[in-house]
Amino acid sequence: MIILFDLDGTLIDSTEAILESFHNSYMVHKEKAPSDTEIKALIGYPLDVMYSRLGIDEARVWHFVTTYKEYYRVISKEKTFLLPRAKEAVTLAASFAEVGVVTTKTGLFSKELMEHFGLMEYFKVLIGREHVENPKPHKEPILKALESFEIDNKEIWMIGDTKLDLLSAENAGVNSLGVLSGYDTKETLKKYTNHIYRDAFEGMIFLKSRK
Repeated sequence: MIILFDLDGTLIDSTEAILESFHNSYMVHKEKAPSDTEIKALIGYPLDVMYSRLGIDEARVWHFVTTYKEYYRVISKEKTFLLPRAKEAVTLAASFAEVGVVTTKTGLFSKELMEHFGLMEYFKVLIGREHVENPKPHKEPILKALESFEIDNKEIWMIGDTKLDLLSAENAGVNSLGVLSGYDTKETLKKYTNHIYRDAFEGMIFLKSRK
C-alpha cells in the first residue's frame, strides 16, 4: 500500500502562520487586508490563486507571494503545530505502507517543518508547489509523487482535508480518504469520497484493517 498525506489541515495546523503572513504582505504592500474568514476559505489553493481570488491584480500577485514566503519562513516553525494524533498517524501508516507527502505548500518549507517535527524520516517523497506545473486539484502532484514508488499491484491512497485533495486523487485515478481535522466540512468532503474520518490517525486504523 502507498499512502500520500496532505499537510495543512491533515497533519499540521499552520493557520496562525498563514494568516499572519498574509496580513504582513498586505501591510508591506499598503493594501487593506481581507478578513481571516476570507483567507481561511481559500487555504489549500496555491498562494497566487489565493491572492488573485482575494482581489490582488495579476501584475502584483507574485510580489505578494514573495513577501508572504519571506515572512512565513521566519515564523513557520514557531507558529505551526502538529494536529492531535498526527505523529501517531504517520508512524502507524509507515508500519504497514510506504508513505509520502503531496502538498500545495512550498516543498522546501514543508520539508523543514517535517524535519522540525521529526517526521521527514518516514516519508519516501515530498512533493510541494515548486515541483509541479499544475497543483491540486490537478493529478500532476500525485503522479509526480508516485514516480518515487513501485506502484504495481498496490493500493494507493491520498489523505486530505479539502476537496482539492480528493479531486486530485480522483483525477489521478487513486483512492481518497477525507479527514475532518482541517478546512472543509463533512458535507463537502462526502461529495468526493465515501471514506471520511475524524482525523488522519482514525483513517490509518481503517487503512490498516484493509491489509
